[in-house]
Amino acid sequence: MNIGDAAGASGVSAKMIRHYESVGLLPRVGRTQAGYRQYADKDVSVLRFIRHCRDLGFSLDRIRELLDLWQNRRRSSRQVKSLAQAHIAELDEKLKELQQMKATLEHLVRCCHGDDRPDCPIIETLESGDRVATARATRSGRRRAGSRPRSCGTRPARRFDLPGRSCGSAGGASAAAS
Repeated sequence: MNIGDAAGASGVSAKMIRHYESVGLLPRVGRTQAGYRQYADKDVSVLRFIRHCRDLGFSLDRIRELLDLWQNRRRSSRQVKSLAQAHIAELDEKLKELQQMKATLEHLVRCCHGDDRPDCPIIETLESGDRVATARATRSGRRRAGSRPRSCGTRPARRFDLPGRSCGSAGGASAAAS
């Protein structure tokens, strides 16, 4: 079958099929005399396996390891489970980072009056990058020397304030009401 048929049968785009072939996840396939790629059912099975791995968020390196294990009938399930557990830990870390980003953005939204005035703590923070960088550094366990979150109304720990301003409870209340 040609690349379009393989894409339809596997759910992987032709562009990604070429990419997976170029990075060695999919072995190079035979070509017709005209130079078109020819895929077998086995290739489509590999593509489906890769797609399922990607759907679960596995990196290309992890997929390479999983492909090797899938194709090795003498594998131990212990190895597969270990890779899956390591991926769960990575997902947990990403989830934690996303939750912290969300908390920072929620805090910035509470601090923004959302009215006709041009001053906006969200824009100011994005412009300076200081508190955003501090949020990233704090998430990874490092805080930049001399940086310290300031209070901006009621908020849970580990949320980050704006440089040089505090929004107080009125800013938080108006943001919550809008």
